[in-house]
Amino acid sequence: MEASKALQWVQQLVDPFLPLIIAIVFVVAVLTTMHYLLLRKQSHLSSEQKLPRQVSMLVLTIISAVIIAMSLPVSESTRNQVIALIGVLISGVIAFSSTTIVGNLMAGIVLRVNRPFKVGDFVKVDGYSGRVAEMGLLDTEIQTESRELIAFSNTLMVNSPVTVTRASGAIVSVDLSLGYDIHHSVIEKYLLQAADDANLTEPFVQVIGLGDFSVSYRVSGLLLEVKSLLSARSRLHKAVLDSLHNADIEIVSPGFINQRPQPDGLKMMAKSPVENSEKVNSNRQGENNDDSKVPSPEDVIFDKAEHAEQHENNKALLVQEIAEIDVQISESSGEQKDKLKQRKTNLELQLSTLLEQNNANPAD
Repeated sequence: MEASKALQWVQQLVDPFLPLIIAIVFVVAVLTTMHYLLLRKQSHLSSEQKLPRQVSMLVLTIISAVIIAMSLPVSESTRNQVIALIGVLISGVIAFSSTTIVGNLMAGIVLRVNRPFKVGDFVKVDGYSGRVAEMGLLDTEIQTESRELIAFSNTLMVNSPVTVTRASGAIVSVDLSLGYDIHHSVIEKYLLQAADDANLTEPFVQVIGLGDFSVSYRVSGLLLEVKSLLSARSRLHKAVLDSLHNADIEIVSPGFINQRPQPDGLKMMAKSPVENSEKVNSNRQGENNDDSKVPSPEDVIFDKAEHAEQHENNKALLVQEIAEIDVQISESSGEQKDKLKQRKTNLELQLSTLLEQNNANPAD
């Protein structure tokens, strides 16, 4: 009799909490399973590829909290107050997100959804220009032309205008001033020749200003290999100097002041020595035949951005190949299926090694 009463007392004590216990077990089981399927099992995915899965887990966690709140052994009014409290907390976090870590996190999600730029792109933001070296959840890192690394908060990247150099090509230009004594058609011919010597396509010349003492010109051309942007600017400057000086055209840009007594007809130009012209040409041919021996400025300045871009490309190729093999495995059988599985295992090992090397030896 006493045992029966004790059992009834325990049952009366547990019954109100039974829905809560069931809800907790259900929520833990679902969250554990989804975490394994979305994240733990997909360890080869990059941080950007894991981001949508992490957001999904966050949403599931919030829904789980609401389910547990609805299962509390309290009155309906109290249960509604708890659910309302959860909603107020979430709304408060979102309301103050513009000045908090959550704001940068949300901005990082926006950048990954809209994808205005990617790792390796040339960008200009807030007066700084360079190549994107890293895109994190809270900030974006840019490597400038002086090889410095600058981290911009993702909220700044979203709220500020960002200039992105198109991967299909960029316009490279040089501004200079020349005297009124030479017709613009003559100037245009030599400037177009300079752009052609600098390996720019579709060159064009503009007259951008008529000053008190000189005419302002701009020579521009399309650079298809945007990674060599800095070298292309330097080549164009050199080509303009060579083309105009070899044609006995004096550059008076941006201003020309010379108070020293000079003979009549003297022109201030720097010509290439005639005796060194053959040596210069042979050196240029040697550079064209063996470019690997002479590192370009971009290789030194944007080393981390280049490493990061190459790393992302390698990961994308491996992930794509793994996905293609998964499709082939589902459509094959027998020995061919075993070979594909072995191939997939090797690719996953390569991907894991690539991720470990990147974490252990980041480009600084």
